[in-house]
Amino acid sequence: MTIVLGLTGSIGMGKSTTAAMFRDLGCPVHDADAAVHRLYAGPAADAVRALFPATVTGQQVDREALAREVLGRPERLAQLETLIHPLVREAEATFLDAARASGAALVVLDIPLLFESGAAARCDKIVVVTAPPDVQRARVLARPGMTEDRLAAILARQIPDAEKRRRADFIVDTGRGFDSARAQVARIVATLTRDSRSSQGEPAQ
Repeated sequence: MTIVLGLTGSIGMGKSTTAAMFRDLGCPVHDADAAVHRLYAGPAADAVRALFPATVTGQQVDREALAREVLGRPERLAQLETLIHPLVREAEATFLDAARASGAALVVLDIPLLFESGAAARCDKIVVVTAPPDVQRARVLARPGMTEDRLAAILARQIPDAEKRRRADFIVDTGRGFDSARAQVARIVATLTRDSRSSQGEPAQ
């Protein structure tokens, strides 16, 4: 049995770095945000152009321009999500089929809005990446182009960190440093791969 692990965390918590740690341990990872990047680089350009003409040049969606179009405008954001989410789901399904066919014991779905989008229902277990609020804030505001207003708008779309942690099966705290986070990830992988072997009647090691 392949265990599907949902990976999520609010902006600035270290989710992408944590996803890389799972990859380093041999876990296939599907990055929903990277899938969106690929769609914006061509396959979805014409459909996005129909809704947001000023955000597409040639066959490339300008993500910054698109963000300006939808940030703080729920009705426009909903239009975009109705377009993009089914395409990302298709990519995810293809990834899962390939991972299961390869016999992977554990796969990771890296989804920023895992709870908000209802994707948690597609996962067997969930890990939430967290960090103290001051660490999160410092990381995010250090990003190019980030402002207090933009951060506030992004956080307004996300379930609070405390609620995400309450819903999690596992928590990775990156506020303790990334060496500690790496050890936390290793323990999660060991636990889940052991569970996967046990479910197939294999002896735990």
